[in-house]
Amino acid sequence: MSRLLLVSNRLPVTVKADKDGVSVVRSAGGLATGLRGPHERSGGVWIGWPGDVSRLTQAQRASVEAQLAELRCVPLYLSSSEVNRFYEGYSNRVLWPLCHYLIERMPRQDRDWEAYRKVNERFADLVVRHYQPGDTIWVHDYQLMLVPALLRARLPQARIGYFHHIPFPSSEIFRTLPRRTELVRGLLGADLIGFHTHTYVRHFTSSLMRLVGLETVVDQVAYEGRQVRLGDFPMGIDAQAFENLANEPAVLEDVRVHREQSKGQRLLMGVDRLDYTKGIPQRLLAVQRLLEREPAWRGRLRFVQVAVPSRTAVEDYATYRDKVDELVGRINGIYGSVHNVPVHYLYRSFNERQLAALYRAADVMLVTPIRDGMNLVAKEFCAARPDEDGVLVLSEFAGSADEMGDAVMVNPYDVEGMADALERALEMPEEERRTRMRHLRTRVKEYDVHWWVRSFLDTLQAVPTPPPRVEAAGAEKALTRMREARELLLLLDYDGTLVPFAQRPELAAPDAELLELLRRLTARPGTRVHVVSGRTKETLEEWVGALPVGLHAEHGLWTRMARGEPWKALEGVSTEWKALVRPVLESFAARVSGALIEEKSASLAWHYRQVDRVLGARQARELRMHLGEVFAHGPLEVLPGDMVVEVRARGVNKGRVVGRVTEGMAPGTLVVAIGDDRTDEDLFAALPEGAIAIHAGHKETRAGYRVNSPAEVRQLLSALLAG
Repeated sequence: MSRLLLVSNRLPVTVKADKDGVSVVRSAGGLATGLRGPHERSGGVWIGWPGDVSRLTQAQRASVEAQLAELRCVPLYLSSSEVNRFYEGYSNRVLWPLCHYLIERMPRQDRDWEAYRKVNERFADLVVRHYQPGDTIWVHDYQLMLVPALLRARLPQARIGYFHHIPFPSSEIFRTLPRRTELVRGLLGADLIGFHTHTYVRHFTSSLMRLVGLETVVDQVAYEGRQVRLGDFPMGIDAQAFENLANEPAVLEDVRVHREQSKGQRLLMGVDRLDYTKGIPQRLLAVQRLLEREPAWRGRLRFVQVAVPSRTAVEDYATYRDKVDELVGRINGIYGSVHNVPVHYLYRSFNERQLAALYRAADVMLVTPIRDGMNLVAKEFCAARPDEDGVLVLSEFAGSADEMGDAVMVNPYDVEGMADALERALEMPEEERRTRMRHLRTRVKEYDVHWWVRSFLDTLQAVPTPPPRVEAAGAEKALTRMREARELLLLLDYDGTLVPFAQRPELAAPDAELLELLRRLTARPGTRVHVVSGRTKETLEEWVGALPVGLHAEHGLWTRMARGEPWKALEGVSTEWKALVRPVLESFAARVSGALIEEKSASLAWHYRQVDRVLGARQARELRMHLGEVFAHGPLEVLPGDMVVEVRARGVNKGRVVGRVTEGMAPGTLVVAIGDDRTDEDLFAALPEGAIAIHAGHKETRAGYRVNSPAEVRQLLSALLAG
């Protein structure tokens, strides 16, 4: 297998310093466990922050680096300012609440964006220093969303994957972020972008359409000449290891003790980081509500809530802890007694062995976050139940809910409904409990963390290596040849090439600067200019007909070789089909506000630039499929364009123009074609040998050169005049 370069905010280690020296201990988390095998087998490296080592002496830091090197870990040290602004600041005060739908917790200004960007650049620079040709790079999580694009710019041929470990919010939420477009384009540097659930994939594709106008076809999106793959890969745990742990004699002894302490009571369990996304207050209120309305459960219920300290230096988290403390105190004050309290609140960390004992002892496990990317606690609970007993109560807003349908599902915002679910779980018959747990365990064991790693890496390896491409600067080479040519023939598309797209077709008239540029090009010695457009002949005549340029309208159906000459049409082009197609387009235009139909001599166009992007793309896709099915063998063809679906007579395309304009041209003439969309690919394909094709934009193209926009097309043509 290729060498694997893993990139995450934190290295999978903990640095411990005491009187005996300093040591580096491997982490036991799910990500570290799952990736350890591929990391070691591939001889790769893991790049990330080792934690705060600012208090270590120089000798201790040298020892840490030596131990990290043995583990093939490469440290990226962050200053206290970077930790505060990049990690605690932008990552956790902006992106974390945003992705968990808690935008009211976000600061009003993203003052830490620049720190986030710079640290992402530092990560990318370190990856580049360790990259070797053929390596596979896997970037992890929301702290590093800019890294894939930064790597793509530096390593255009690299194979790059990215996985988003937290929820990706709906586009309505994500679009509230000021830096939304930079983050989306950052992720598009990857070859494969992975999420836990299909819902998150759908949210991301909606954001792609709304923010950058990119339509996803099945599971791929075309971007800057590459195909970016999207996929859902639900993360698992090391289920077998957890089951083995739950069967250890020491763990079973702890289970006996827990049950003895809960004798005569039903044991409810909650295990969470003390984070405001975990829904602990709502869970406590549900327990209170059950005790309030069902007095029979008072004294018979023991709820153990483990709250692992999290981000203790952040004010929001301190406030949240106070709220939880207050709720626990109130419930115990109302329903507790001298000998027993209903809620046992444990604010500390537990190791895996201790957790396994709690999981196996519990009658009911409560996993009720208000929003969670996956939540592996739910899976750990199932893996730790080889006795096939216990009930999982699971929030429908946890990513794991999509694959754990045998849990008792709850809406964590519905306290009354959660109280109902708790009672149902507590009273569930043994046969039903065991059947549900058996199904849950089968899923958890089959789709474990090792499956997750294999699935993602196999998909990433199957993505074709990005083809070599010439960046925008590559047009300089074309410019040199254009300047040196004794005779030059320019074939220029109009919309999207010479002018940006407009909201309505009639609003894209040429400005004075463009008209002057075209005039100067026609006056350049040895230069002929032809505009090859999908526009009608009337529009081209009105807009640029006064210039000494050749005009080719409706993708080559109509031609006027020189100013003052009559327009001539291709022979044998049928338009009888228009009477059948027009009602179809009209019915689709009637469905959505802002859609409009444009009619030309031998084509009809359905424009949706003014329609909501997601709705417009969906309707356009449906329209193309409908037309393709109904008129599959008719005298027409359907062309997807930039916010337009065009239906034209079969056999009419811009490639037909090339033979006409090159007929009788002087030997040694250099032909240069510039265009931006699918219709211009026909033009490029028909060019004679030795010609130059330049694509304006980021779509897939057969052109050998590329510029980024109409503005850069004009810059290129202006530079030709200056040479």
